[in-house]
Amino acid sequence: MLLASKVNCLGTGFPYLFEFLQKLTSKCSTGAGAVLRAGLIPSLVLKLKTELDEIQELILDTLSNCLRVEVSEALEAGVISVLKEKLSHPSTAIRSKAAWVLLEISSHAEGKIAVCNEEVIPVLLGLLEDTQPEVQASSAGALMFALVTPQGRSSAMGAEAIPPLLTLVAEETSKARLNAIKSLTLLAELPEGRQTLLDHRDTFVRCLDDPSEAVQRAADVAITVIDWKPFCSRDLF
Repeated sequence: MLLASKVNCLGTGFPYLFEFLQKLTSKCSTGAGAVLRAGLIPSLVLKLKTELDEIQELILDTLSNCLRVEVSEALEAGVISVLKEKLSHPSTAIRSKAAWVLLEISSHAEGKIAVCNEEVIPVLLGLLEDTQPEVQASSAGALMFALVTPQGRSSAMGAEAIPPLLTLVAEETSKARLNAIKSLTLLAELPEGRQTLLDHRDTFVRCLDDPSEAVQRAADVAITVIDWKPFCSRDLF
């Protein structure tokens, strides 16, 4: 309770407590659990709306560490709408960190639903064309988790997600490449997605020679999904 009251009282010009929380939660899940048990998440979400950029960065780091563990309290505090707004912040660091917090949120089932309901997916797609690789990578990661749900895939297809994702896959030096491949693999599970991606199969084939084994494996899975054909009884004869 004492720590919570300090978070409510301190802010601009007093970054020390926020630095402490960031370091506390980054060391281990025990620190994140302590912040969650102290009921600090709503206060941190509120502070994210008003603090200076340097403190916002510390808050986003802390939220990322905590929401890896549990998201319910943050969702009830309206964290999605606040993060959605931060995705258009002038600061590269804040845009990237906000997308990363959304990634942590989307790793939870209830978080995936919330991201879809708040229509965050179109905003994340826009950030795939951001000039900063860190923002692209964080956004592609958050998008990948959100697309696990049918609602997420449907929303992404409606927002024309395939072209910007293919652009990232084609860029051999892109930090977002792996997540983009995985996102497209999920979209290939939809008939319309698979049909579109059949015309771009060569893009994935080229990834089989990527220096990264993770990219090679993801591309191999993507090709398998894209090449899949619905079973037909005529195939038995």
